[in-house]
Amino acid sequence: MLQDNPPAPETLAGTLRFLCKWRSQVLEQTLVARSGQKVLTGPFQGMDYPVRAAEGSRTTRLLGNYEASLIPVIEGIIARGYDLVVDVGCAEGYYAVGFALRMPGAKVLARDISEQAQALCREMVRVNGVADRVEIGGEFGHADFAICKGQKSLVLCDIEGAEDELLDPSRAPGLLEADVLVEAHEGFRPGVVKRIAERFAATHRVTQLNRQVNDSALPAWCEGLSDLDRLLLLWEWRSVPTPWLWMERK
Repeated sequence: MLQDNPPAPETLAGTLRFLCKWRSQVLEQTLVARSGQKVLTGPFQGMDYPVRAAEGSRTTRLLGNYEASLIPVIEGIIARGYDLVVDVGCAEGYYAVGFALRMPGAKVLARDISEQAQALCREMVRVNGVADRVEIGGEFGHADFAICKGQKSLVLCDIEGAEDELLDPSRAPGLLEADVLVEAHEGFRPGVVKRIAERFAATHRVTQLNRQVNDSALPAWCEGLSDLDRLLLLWEWRSVPTPWLWMERK
């Protein structure tokens, strides 16, 4: 019997995660069928989003509450009106295209080492009509941050732990000329939050933003769903803590 030989907690967790991801994709199809393929709420409301997510859940992006704790920061960024946005680890372009739509005066560099992600981003750029303002490319290194000098610049970085090496002002002095919003993959690189914060402490105001769940973006029809399905619509598929650091030039 099961209670005589229970599976290991790791096995149960892995099985649950697999089933939840499967159910999440079913719910994604329901969301698209009921509410379409435009972002429903949030800073990028109305953005066409016909592609799959390069990683993680598409539903939270479509709902407009993706990485909910960042929404006030994103609105603040838009209000500042940057000349340049460097999106390192742009994936399918949720932020790159979103910022191009909300900041029509900005040039956006969308960078990702994945050719598949670049292809998805090109489609997002095309359907949203921002090809004249979004430049898509691959790897972005220390020397490339020199482009931030002499213009009002924002660096957005989400590169699955490699931020530990890339975001080093001693090797990339151009970073000192930019405001930086970075997802710190503490679960993959223990201590990375502290290391990056210390590198920028002398030149930037550093604020840590932790995970947040916000159900306000759920459409009215979701009231007919089970509590579990509602939670899965809001789930971003994260397996470890990924706090963000918002670092503003002093």
